[in-house]
This record gives sequence, structure tokens and C-alpha cells, in this order.
Amino acid sequence: MCHKVRLHAAGELHEDYHSNLGRGLDLWTCQLLQVAYEDLAAYLVESGADDRAALDWCYENGTKPESPVKDWWCSYVRNRGFKDDLSEKLEMRKQEAGLAHRDDIVSFLDFMDAEEGW
Repeated sequence: MCHKVRLHAAGELHEDYHSNLGRGLDLWTCQLLQVAYEDLAAYLVESGADDRAALDWCYENGTKPESPVKDWWCSYVRNRGFKDDLSEKLEMRKQEAGLAHRDDIVSFLDFMDAEEGW
């Protein structure tokens, strides 16, 4: 998310990602940390903070989740798209990206990794 914010601010974020800024995983992350996406994005752009400093800012201005909340959230995010309400959307995105043949992509995190070449 931080990387996307920086790329967008520099005018270098691919247009395909613009409509999802502050939504999906960005939103879920901000909800977990109890910060507004817009505030975090402004902090990143104005301060030039690295990822660690951004996380510290979130802890100071929102909350620092502990177990079991953090563990539940990690599991939830890791499995989004796997046999849930987003499964059809994941399959659609795989087809659009030319990855429909990849049976190893079963969640949105898998999809993001595949798109980034992992």
C-alpha cells in the first residue's frame, strides 16, 4: 500500500490501480490499524516516510493490534478469494491477467504475488 501511495503521488502508478486506492486490502489494513487511508497517504507523501515509519505512525495515530486480532486478520487476508464471496472476482481477475491456467493462485495474495512475478 505504501509503495502504491508513493507511485501515485509521483504520477507513476499504472492507471489500472487508481480505482482501488484506499479500497480492498488498503481499506482492510487501515481498518485493522484504525487509521483513515487518506490520512496515512497524506503522511506518506508529505513526510517521505519509509514503510517502518508509516507503520509506527499508524500505531501512534490508530492502534497496534495484538493477538488474537492480528492473527485473525492475517488469516483472513491471506485467504481472501478462496471459496468465499470474492472467489468469482478472483477468477475474473486471473482471466483478465492471463493467469487462468494457474491453479496455484487460490487467493488474492497469491494473485498479487503472481502479477508481481513472484
